[in-house]
Amino acid sequence: MWRTMLGNGSPILLINGFSAPLDFWDPTLISKLASNHTVITFDNRGIGNTTSGNNQFSIQQFADDTSRLMEALKIKKADVMGWSMGGMIAQEVALSNPDKVEKLIIYASTCGTNQSVAPSPEVVDIFSNQSGNMMEMLQRFLPLLFPDHWRNSNPNFIQELPKSSEVAPIETLKLQTQAIINWTGTCDRLGSITQPTLVLVGTDDVLTVPANSILMAEKIPKSWLVQIKGGGHAMMMQYPDKFTNIVDTFLHS
Repeated sequence: MWRTMLGNGSPILLINGFSAPLDFWDPTLISKLASNHTVITFDNRGIGNTTSGNNQFSIQQFADDTSRLMEALKIKKADVMGWSMGGMIAQEVALSNPDKVEKLIIYASTCGTNQSVAPSPEVVDIFSNQSGNMMEMLQRFLPLLFPDHWRNSNPNFIQELPKSSEVAPIETLKLQTQAIINWTGTCDRLGSITQPTLVLVGTDDVLTVPANSILMAEKIPKSWLVQIKGGGHAMMMQYPDKFTNIVDTFLHS
């Protein structure tokens, strides 16, 4: 599994979301975390330089991959942060391997099943449309990541996005989509999470609507819930300083 490690200190593992490679994290967040943590980012199977393997893609398989990466790096315990699909994976890691997770951060995610609130049909149509080249897909996908009001106020924002060097193959995107659809979810198991947990969401997230984060926070004992006003699905790139300060405060609490 392809990965990078930056900084010094206690380890924190960042699990990325749908289609995103290891370098698609906001640099403000990475820089702050690396000042007092060893930050590990990696490609999920089928992304970047990580092969797809022979197993069917599933959220649990991704969680098993993450656990094996920790073993390969000889990391016994780490803080774990997951974004979107990565948040689903992070939940499964915390539930399947509780001894490996110090603190848990679930960012812009859901616990799945029919207890969760689905995005609108329009959003589902955009997310499911994997036609065209990657640039065409990105242009369609941007409204799902950043609210209209913010994009209109920041017309040059795309130039500030992390410049990923890798493009996800269409076949990988289809397999990841199927893994999300087939996921049996964690809603009925969240009460078993014992790690200190931060649930983060933007109030304007149309992909994983805020009601899902509220639901998860209600089910996870003694969890923190933070909603960032005006934040979309990629709010760490909209409000990097605010987002990073919240994460850092939680990790040092």
